[in-house]
Amino acid sequence: MEGDWARMEIKHMTKNKKISIDKQLIAVNLSENENENDYISLTDMAKFKGSDTGLIISHWLTTKYTIQFMGIWEQMYNKNFNVTEFSNIKNEVGTNGFTVSSSMWIKRTNAIGIRSSVGRYGGGTFAHKDIAFEFATWISPEFKLYLIKEFQRLKFEENERMALGWDAKRMLTKINYKIHTDAIKTNIILPQKLSNSEANITYANEADVLNVALFGMTAKQWKDKNRNKSGNMRDYADVARLVCLANLESLNAELIRRGLSQKERLITLNEIAIIQMKSLLDNPSVKKLEK
Repeated sequence: MEGDWARMEIKHMTKNKKISIDKQLIAVNLSENENENDYISLTDMAKFKGSDTGLIISHWLTTKYTIQFMGIWEQMYNKNFNVTEFSNIKNEVGTNGFTVSSSMWIKRTNAIGIRSSVGRYGGGTFAHKDIAFEFATWISPEFKLYLIKEFQRLKFEENERMALGWDAKRMLTKINYKIHTDAIKTNIILPQKLSNSEANITYANEADVLNVALFGMTAKQWKDKNRNKSGNMRDYADVARLVCLANLESLNAELIRRGLSQKERLITLNEIAIIQMKSLLDNPSVKKLEK
């Protein structure tokens, strides 16, 4: 549907997911199990109405329809919901000066459909998708349709990714066996052998040891070069590098147990990364996963 809304896309983040509507990012916390307890940021959604997101959410909460809907939802899914306090709030809604904030609703009723937290990253008010869709209706019917569409797309992509993960695990044994038997190939893009100065640097964490061994740079160095991209370098790695990275993580743990210094481990991991990537980049099973 064409209109005032810009083309929408889905942004993948390291911990949470984000839906983008008209260039406005909306955080989504997807459930890792099958209970469908997915939460969407009301704070991000409220920005389509104005900058004072807390006040906007409070205006929506302080309507009889919203309170009735929220109360029914909680009674369906929350066995610890305080029905007495819900009734008190429902009776007070509409009286002069009475307002409902997300924190007050949660505290008085022990609600689970809305979550409120403070913090620069990941803070704000989140609501179960059932409730978030109702909030979207209050913002505008068109906005709700786009939100549902993009949320469904996000869920589909996550299900596809999970399915691919299971297929990948079944293939890893064959792929890893081939790493040890493949001949060295030439004229392909490989990790670069580290210089003495790079090997002598002490890296702050083990993740960066692996990053430098495989990608040739730390997470911060990659971020400085790719400020317009969300996530980190691993989010943009192909299947071959992700397989290699998984192998390097296991090997690094073994090298730590053997007492090797960080410099010794880095040199060893870099050498192995080069050998494995030569094998992986021409591996038929990896190419199948890339499709």
